[in-house]
Amino acid sequence: MDNWDEIRTAFQVARLGTVSGAADVLGVHHATVIRHIDALEGRLGVKLFQRHARGYTPTEAGQDLLRVAQATDDQFSQLAGRIKGRGSDVSGELVVTTIGGISEFLVPVMARFQKDYPEVILRYLTSARLFRLEYGEAHVAIRAGSPPSQPDNVVQPFMHLQFGIYASRDYIARHGTPSIPDAMEGHRFVGQDDAASRAPFARWMRDNIPERQVVFRSGDSEATRQAIVQGVGMGFMRTFECDSRDLVQVHPPLEEWDSRLWLVTHMDLHRTNKVQTFLKYLKDHTRHMGCEEVAEA
Repeated sequence: MDNWDEIRTAFQVARLGTVSGAADVLGVHHATVIRHIDALEGRLGVKLFQRHARGYTPTEAGQDLLRVAQATDDQFSQLAGRIKGRGSDVSGELVVTTIGGISEFLVPVMARFQKDYPEVILRYLTSARLFRLEYGEAHVAIRAGSPPSQPDNVVQPFMHLQFGIYASRDYIARHGTPSIPDAMEGHRFVGQDDAASRAPFARWMRDNIPERQVVFRSGDSEATRQAIVQGVGMGFMRTFECDSRDLVQVHPPLEEWDSRLWLVTHMDLHRTNKVQTFLKYLKDHTRHMGCEEVAEA
């Protein structure tokens, strides 16, 4: 049916038996009720009510409509109750979309969150595509770079990731320690397999390291990390993941290499208890990492 308002009006007239009673319940003028009934009967091509001095009595067709409308109204009421309850409950599906390369520290936090809130079903999405929060594609997005500026989104600072250049002790033993950026000739590097990457350290690498010296490239951050640990070459790693005794810091972090992460939610879902609980949990359980948290804007 094209117009639920007309059906709802007919339902109230059938339930109450009068135009005035339906008008009071619906909060409309009695002329609107009459107009809705006439329009619905005209569209269906059948009389739904017998008019008399005491009011309106449903015909057989009107009784059929009453039963369908009653079931539909009950279903809407149940749905509204479930949605309202869901807003204050930490349960149901929670969709989190992130940039690539942070799964190794984010997934363990999410696993602990799910243990503490077992009624939550987590979906973790990583893709080059930008998921649209305004279309309900995700509840929480973790994005990098400049603060996202999409309208109707709530943006909060999350992490300030620091990157340094690291090499394995085996690599240093075989090739020596370079002076960066003055004396890097002959040294081997591990880098990203994305010529368009906007990561600050990736841009620095493109500007300062000849392509022939980047001997291992991958779009998988865990693969590049393993290549550095295995002595393939030097490369950028986050400072908090480099506490291994097998790694040597070849160059300390520079501010120009830093990457900022932002928590992004849509305003319609931002204040729901599920989203707020997850955001707080995420912040509380990543403070121990060697990452400087960006101050609240």
